[in-house]
Amino acid sequence: MTLYRDTGVVLRVQKLGEADRIITLLTQRHGKVRAVAKGVRRTTSRFGARVEPFAHVDVQFYTGRTLDIITQVQTLDAFGAGLVGDYPRYTAACAVLETADRLSAEEGEPVLRLYLLVAGALRALADGQRDATLVLDAFLLRAMAFAGWSPAVLECARCNEPGPHRSFSVAAGGSVCPRCRPPGSATPAPETLDLLDALMHGQWGRVDAAPAGARREGSGLVAALLQWHLERQLRSLPLVERKSL
Repeated sequence: MTLYRDTGVVLRVQKLGEADRIITLLTQRHGKVRAVAKGVRRTTSRFGARVEPFAHVDVQFYTGRTLDIITQVQTLDAFGAGLVGDYPRYTAACAVLETADRLSAEEGEPVLRLYLLVAGALRALADGQRDATLVLDAFLLRAMAFAGWSPAVLECARCNEPGPHRSFSVAAGGSVCPRCRPPGSATPAPETLDLLDALMHGQWGRVDAAPAGARREGSGLVAALLQWHLERQLRSLPLVERKSL
């Protein structure tokens, strides 16, 4: 019997048979892990409630032939308790989990930075101290940077000429100078580009000072960038509540 332990965030669950579930976790040392939690759908389960989406847990696994088996679970952070009663935070958290699932396609490949980003975003959403959509946009920008898709904001995406520039092309990878500007490029407000830069670098004083229009426009650009790179839209992203913007 081969046992190992890790900490992780539950990304999603799937029914298996009459009483079991397949749990997908993003872990600190082993990347994405899909494992079977036996009997967790029974009312007598010892840890069924601990392996729900948004849970941050310490888990012991037994290595199986196809899927590993979860043998022990200890809750580290019950983020779901601060999310399920608040629609904007819940939908933003769903988008965080779906993004992490999409960006960690290879099981067993360590993705420590992504794990830390997910845990930090869920903690910020559950705390409720910051606007949920701003937390989500900050996470998406940093997650794209983790994947190698960091957008150019204050320099030209094509020639690297220092900016800021007035044009923005999703296909080109961000801001573009007048010489590199492709047809159909957007022209976001300077405040929007400043907001995106602040979100990427975690400068929340600048973020909080951004006007509502810049927040709306920035969210649209972030969503368009993510959709371009993933080649399809997240199912959860259209559900995100953005009325506070």
